Amino acid sequence: MDLNALRSFHFLNPAWLLVLVPLWALIAWLAFRRARNGSWSQVIDSDLLPAMRLEGGQRGSAPWWVFAAVWTLAALALAGPTWRREESPAFRSPHDWIVLLDLSPSMSAQDVTPDRVTRARYVIDDILSAAHDTRVGLIVFAGDAHPVTPLTSDVETVRALLKPLAPGIMPVPGDLLTPALDEAGQLLKSVASRDAQIVVLTDGFSDPSHALKSAAELREHGTTVDVVGIGTASGAPAPSNDGSFARDEQGRPLLAKLPADLLQRLAAAGGGEYVGLSGERQLIASLQQHQRENLASEKIANVELNTWRNEGIWLLPPLLLLAALIARRGWV
Repeated sequence: MDLNALRSFHFLNPAWLLVLVPLWALIAWLAFRRARNGSWSQVIDSDLLPAMRLEGGQRGSAPWWVFAAVWTLAALALAGPTWRREESPAFRSPHDWIVLLDLSPSMSAQDVTPDRVTRARYVIDDILSAAHDTRVGLIVFAGDAHPVTPLTSDVETVRALLKPLAPGIMPVPGDLLTPALDEAGQLLKSVASRDAQIVVLTDGFSDPSHALKSAAELREHGTTVDVVGIGTASGAPAPSNDGSFARDEQGRPLLAKLPADLLQRLAAAGGGEYVGLSGERQLIASLQQHQRENLASEKIANVELNTWRNEGIWLLPPLLLLAALIARRGWV
């Protein structure tokens, strides 16, 4: 080691050195006994004592210095001697995307081909394909919200669960977005996520005041809410809960039109952007750009992080060799 290394030498876990105290106390006691030739030297003449010792009386046990060396090396290795630093990667929390899929009855409308919910699933599939080094969660909502998957980097599992998702599977019909936003917020809080993004795929919702408030709260905690409008401004006949088309008081079919203004307000409240189906690529590019910026900032932080390197590993080879001597035939 050079002079700088000697100045930096220390132990990472110095408390282990305390186990050397009983060892060296035992060695001092044995040395004292050896100097006095054991307790027999007090009752037998020193000239007769060597002649009365049995030959081979020391056989059957390993020399005391082997035990002392093993004990000392083990204590030093556990104490963690170190004199140099090494760069090590810091923990980087993965980027998180949570997708909220609207499964209200109106998502069965066919103003887009083949229908709204199918087109929404196509968009989610493209989002999953873009999710490199990103955890993705999926929540569906109608009259209530239900998590389909937690945050996971296994996008193939999420993709496999997309196929059966349709309005007919929801236990409570409706069009409430607030429970889904709250569920997403709880999910992010449970994993201590930061700088996450929520993507809402919907054709509208019936609780605008509460939903806008929830989106604003998520924004305050560092989560961005993006919105994808599913449908067209001209709309299509709105399916009812029983599978028929909903009608007004005059018996005319109600049209499920896309409320673009409301969805834009939701995106603004959540600090994100609103796009229609034609803007899918724009949204995915924005998600990926945000992801790259997050990764770049984390890499810069990692370069500055270094830790002391534990050099106790170099004591293991002599320790193992000495420990093997203890098991030598005739010693134990």
